[in-house]
Amino acid sequence: MNKVIRLATFNLEHLDWSASHAEDFARRCAVLRPVLDALDADILCLQEIDAQKIHKHGARRYLALDYLLEGGPYANFHRAVTLRKETGAPADVHNLVILARWPINETRQIHHDLTPCWNWPAPREDNDDPPPAPIVWDRPLLYAGIAAPGGLLHVINLHLRAPRPAPVVTARGIGSSRSRVEGQFVAAMKRDGQALEARLFVETLFDADPAARIAVCGDLNADIHETPTRLLCGGRDLETNDPRALVPLETRIAPERRHTVIHAGRHILLDHVLASPALAASWRNTRILNEGLADEALSEGTVYGSFHASIVVSFSASPD
Repeated sequence: MNKVIRLATFNLEHLDWSASHAEDFARRCAVLRPVLDALDADILCLQEIDAQKIHKHGARRYLALDYLLEGGPYANFHRAVTLRKETGAPADVHNLVILARWPINETRQIHHDLTPCWNWPAPREDNDDPPPAPIVWDRPLLYAGIAAPGGLLHVINLHLRAPRPAPVVTARGIGSSRSRVEGQFVAAMKRDGQALEARLFVETLFDADPAARIAVCGDLNADIHETPTRLLCGGRDLETNDPRALVPLETRIAPERRHTVIHAGRHILLDHVLASPALAASWRNTRILNEGLADEALSEGTVYGSFHASIVVSFSASPD
């Protein structure tokens, strides 16, 4: 039995493949594979996994992911993936994947199962009532119950909406300043609302087992003190003794290493691994692989890796 569990999260940023760009994809694989190998993960949460078609009228499949993992340590891992309810196939872009060394006992994708979608009534403009803006999550969250050493491990993979304005129709046009500010508000409702749904799902796991081992991993598009992260942690100050608080394990390293994205020179922590008290009690180590991370706003030319750094957290199989 393994004495250590290594859990990692990594936003691969549009992992895509096409026959016409096979050489570019091979270059991406040459950059990404050493990063995946360095994680040495037992459980790996991936975001932004695109899906492709072999034939024009065929169903989408995870071809790019299969090619990336082929022949490597994760090739034969158990998988949980997101699928479109209407087709049973992956979406074209931004799918979620959980890879696990150990069997996955249960998998679920949650998309407005615990919180409703709704229409936001935009403010009146020039005595006209604009059409309402639908508040719908961009993608589901992905859950896997994994038969890890020490007992069941609940893993939630999450990719919240980026804080960029959503398209909102106004009388002045989508590109107007009014449209942008209303779109920014809509984007915030989507990001914060899905964080709430994820937290409500965490509550159901605690209801079933107050000592559950739970990890919420992924790209939250929010720093540690922003609303989505605080919602997920339980709406309390970080690192409290609340038995239902999630602990942000990515903060347990030196401040100068505590970033997963660089934007216009700013070092930002957007990717996270949050753990329940029972899991955090067995924490051993956190690493953020951000050496040589490119600036997403200032980089010129093609970046074959990712603008996100990966995080890997190690646990004892059971608390000391």
